[in-house]
Amino acid sequence: MALSCGIVGLPNVGKSTIFNALTRSAQALAANYPFATIEPNVGEVPVPDERLKVLSDIVSARRIVNATMRFVDIAGLVRGASSGAGLGNAFLSHIRETDAVAMVVRCFVDDDVTHVEGGPDPLRDVEIINIEMALADLATLAKRVDKLEREARVNPKLAPTLEAAKRLRSALEEGRPARAFEPGSPERELARESFLLTGKPLLYVANVDEEQIGNPGPLARQIFDLAEREGSRALAFCGKIEAELAGLTEDEAQTFRQELGIDTSGLDQLILKAYDMLGLMTFLTAGEIEVRAWTIDKGTKAPQAAGKIHSDIERGFIRAEIVSYDDYARLRTMEAIKAAGLLRSEGKDYIMAEGDVVNFRFNV
Repeated sequence: MALSCGIVGLPNVGKSTIFNALTRSAQALAANYPFATIEPNVGEVPVPDERLKVLSDIVSARRIVNATMRFVDIAGLVRGASSGAGLGNAFLSHIRETDAVAMVVRCFVDDDVTHVEGGPDPLRDVEIINIEMALADLATLAKRVDKLEREARVNPKLAPTLEAAKRLRSALEEGRPARAFEPGSPERELARESFLLTGKPLLYVANVDEEQIGNPGPLARQIFDLAEREGSRALAFCGKIEAELAGLTEDEAQTFRQELGIDTSGLDQLILKAYDMLGLMTFLTAGEIEVRAWTIDKGTKAPQAAGKIHSDIERGFIRAEIVSYDDYARLRTMEAIKAAGLLRSEGKDYIMAEGDVVNFRFNV
């Protein structure tokens, strides 16, 4: 199952518009009133990868298969969501089921678009969402700490886990999210096991208007400064324009982007940042039937990567014949690659690299 990124934020900040642009659909109702989205909308989105077309041309493949990501459009959160305001408990549970969070923040002024807090204030809006998620996490941790305290009396080995839970609780009470702890720490592991909202990787999406394309204004810069202070990620994104671009053919969209001075699709940037945020990477296979991108976690070894194609290949793994994409694109034939000594044979301990073009050898 593809990993998922939840699109969250206050009502009327452009979440559903962005979701519809990502999925090239009108699946989510985009309306100028709070709670236009009640149940989450889910869409599978191809991960953009220009390498696939290049490989397809080289091997004359009959089809191209991109890697995919799942995005979830979650209803807007408001003050008091953690105590049930605006159906907040249900909406927070939808965030809990995702693997990462893209927080959409309105960074433009438009009197025709209602703002539940009276007007856009990016730092205030982020704080509202963060507080509600932290309060939900504190409620989760309170139950976990109570249970651990009881169990630790019987099993002293649980004492370190109990202490980690208490440190996590203290951090949340001080306004620090669970993701602030080091990856691999007991606190981060506990946050993952407990599905804490503030433990999920976070991407800020500053939703700007047309005038800020290529030059984000003061409101958007507040979000970039915040992300830098936190060590988080951020990007500026004009949901309205991207939604218009998503309805055009690729040639039409390219012409429109040139007129607007847009070098790279905002949608592509959003997808790729979310993909990287989830700790994902891609290896490639190329043949006459298809050229395909396969998604794996960073740090995956060759046999486990082979298992993404089929479990039989992982069980019977012998070796992986690998060439880097750059070498394949430059030399274009396997004969030339072999002659240059650039086809590598890797064993079970090989850690896959981004853009490896692979042929797995295995016993049936």
